[in-house]
Amino acid sequence: MAKISRSEAREKRHRRVRKHISGTPLRPRLCVFRSLAEIYAQVIDDEAGNTLASASSIDHTLQEQLSGLKKSEQAKLIGKTVAERAMEKGIKEVVFDRGGYQYIGRVKALADGAREAGLQF
Repeated sequence: MAKISRSEAREKRHRRVRKHISGTPLRPRLCVFRSLAEIYAQVIDDEAGNTLASASSIDHTLQEQLSGLKKSEQAKLIGKTVAERAMEKGIKEVVFDRGGYQYIGRVKALADGAREAGLQF
């Protein structure tokens, strides 16, 4: 039996969690994807299949603010930004989808930033 890779194990955890978590129009899903260099966050309505708000560390409008920050500080800023963009569209509550990642480090920083900006989950 072949050993499963880290990314395959994360995808397996994510599929297992996604069986129970889905975004509705009233309470969409805040989904996090973390690569080695970047972090991405989306607010998704799974019923309609639409992304309602998003922010990432490759966002051109945030490049000046992100330069010189540590990755966890960048993640916190991304969390605040995605929360502000969601609040503009009238979204106050979300379901947090950590994407199969542990709730530590950058994932936790993103969640804390979103909470500070007023998003509830």
